[in-house]
Amino acid sequence: MLHVARWKILLVALATVFAVLFTLPNLLPARSLPGWFPGQRLNLGLDLQGGSYLLLEVDTAAYRRARLTNLLEEVRGVLREEQIATTGLAVRGSGVDVRITDPGQVDRAQRALQTVARPLANGGGSNMNVTSDGQQLRLALSEAGLAAESSEAVNAAIEVIRLRIDSLGTREPTILRQGANRIVVQAPGESDPERLKNLIGRTGRLTFQMVDDTVRPEEAAAGRIPPGSVLLQGANGAPPEVVRRRVLVDGANLVRATVGYDQNNSPAVDFRFDGAGARRFGAATTQNVGKRFAIILDEEVISAPSINEPITTGSGQITGGFTAESASDLVALLRGGALPAPLNVEEQRTVGAELGQDAIEAGRISTIVAFVSVLAFMVLAYGFLFGGISVIALVINGLLIVAAMSVTQATLTLPGIAGLILTLAVAVDANVLIYERMREEVRAGRTAMAAMDAGFSRAMVTILDANITTLAAALIMFQFGSGPVRGFAWTLTIGVFTSVFTAVLVTQILLAWWFRATRPKTLPIA
Repeated sequence: MLHVARWKILLVALATVFAVLFTLPNLLPARSLPGWFPGQRLNLGLDLQGGSYLLLEVDTAAYRRARLTNLLEEVRGVLREEQIATTGLAVRGSGVDVRITDPGQVDRAQRALQTVARPLANGGGSNMNVTSDGQQLRLALSEAGLAAESSEAVNAAIEVIRLRIDSLGTREPTILRQGANRIVVQAPGESDPERLKNLIGRTGRLTFQMVDDTVRPEEAAAGRIPPGSVLLQGANGAPPEVVRRRVLVDGANLVRATVGYDQNNSPAVDFRFDGAGARRFGAATTQNVGKRFAIILDEEVISAPSINEPITTGSGQITGGFTAESASDLVALLRGGALPAPLNVEEQRTVGAELGQDAIEAGRISTIVAFVSVLAFMVLAYGFLFGGISVIALVINGLLIVAAMSVTQATLTLPGIAGLILTLAVAVDANVLIYERMREEVRAGRTAMAAMDAGFSRAMVTILDANITTLAAALIMFQFGSGPVRGFAWTLTIGVFTSVFTAVLVTQILLAWWFRATRPKTLPIA
């Protein structure tokens, strides 16, 4: 006990400095700290900060209908490329039927259509089956293929939602899959659930199509639309427009979208295409100078400007009476990409800031009560010296937990506070094991130094066993739990590591300094 390795002292010193540096930003206003201080702070969860809760259901039926429509176009394209004449191409049930006009080309058509199918990721065969009945061919999506693609659609929707919410500046949103086709969204700090719902619930499909100026307004009002065109509603009360069905460029070619300002200093959206999109857009605008093209989002015309000159740079601007908020929302939609399927809102809730503040206050009181209770127990059981040293280790432990959660940008929820309190309560278990072992060694006739050495060395096995068991339980909860359960598990996991570190190393160093300074003949706790 007289000599503690320097690396242990250095490690404890660095850990203490780290704990203080990354905990202070959570305790003091940002303006009162120097500029070089770390800026990471604890993220408060929905139950503490307030915000919006949405339960969404992915419309997998609509996704399957769209998938079959795309499959029909794939079949049409493959057979056209192979120059195979067909009739009766249509979607029927869960597949696509087509009749091959020339009986001698049936086998070649079937081999060509086999290229449309793709193997399933789990090795369970193909996502569709190609069968023939004379000259009639059928491509049917298999049940395993439909299930796999629907699952992929839900996963893709989660990523799109995450990108859209992140662009709002909401910190640490919780987006979880629930069941086969439901998604839970918790957005702390976002107090307007309607805005959130409108943002993430829109499909977000952006297209650029030419306006059909050959159709007069009265013809459009009467429903006399040419076969190659379609009537679409205008955004924000603008009149409807007749546009060509052919898509010049779509949102898949966008590489950048930002909020900008037009020549009247009104909010607008600046965008840039990738190479392929820039070439297509440049060719389309070169061939249609003087005409109008429509910018369409989810089958709604948001702008229909005239082409004054060819746009070959791949950059442009969308105007149309935007506010700063609506321009920001459009940018979020474009950056997030299009949803693979529509979303239906099953449930929405708003958690007010008042409830969050009540929860924070309750958590603060609970933490203080837990800390004071542990402090009183340790001092009464082991005296001011040994009890005080364990309390110092406990304080450093708490600082390390907050610092670690700030660095990892973990979200602190009400169950997380429960995990913090539990960690503080059981953190002194290691000290109790060490101190009790010291008492036993003194009663067995050992010297003070031998008793202290035995207390740390022989209690270590029990300490590791207890904490590894707790860590295993926390990891299981984190792996299989969701939302608040994972928050509790994450706080508990951090607490396991910091508790062992502080209870063993910090306590050992402080007791070694005391022992070297006083050279006691017996221990105060004997």
